[in-house]
Amino acid sequence: MPVTTSNIYGKISISDEAIAKVAAHAALECYGVVEMVSRKLSDSFAQLFKRDSGSKGVKVVTTGDRIFIDVFVTIKFGVSISAVAESLKSSVKYKVEQFTGMIVNTVNVNIIGVKL
Repeated sequence: MPVTTSNIYGKISISDEAIAKVAAHAALECYGVVEMVSRKLSDSFAQLFKRDSGSKGVKVVTTGDRIFIDVFVTIKFGVSISAVAESLKSSVKYKVEQFTGMIVNTVNVNIIGVKL
């Protein structure tokens, strides 16, 4: 379900897929994040047949003008998990709020694995 807002110029709708792509891009820019990980095995198969997998590892749920984001990542071995998670939360929240102009209610970070 897309997020919508309206102003004097008209109505603006932003799809969950677009928000997920922005969140994934912001997550990959964070230090310590190696890659985005599919949430389920069925998502892995779906990604094989999709052309653009820019939103892999991100789940977006919108309710009204609030956005809830779940991020699934693999991090680099040796970095502080809590520091990477906090950096990831703040970066994703800031960039999605700047992109949409809406409020990001929560960003949940799910660390699926560690790579050397």
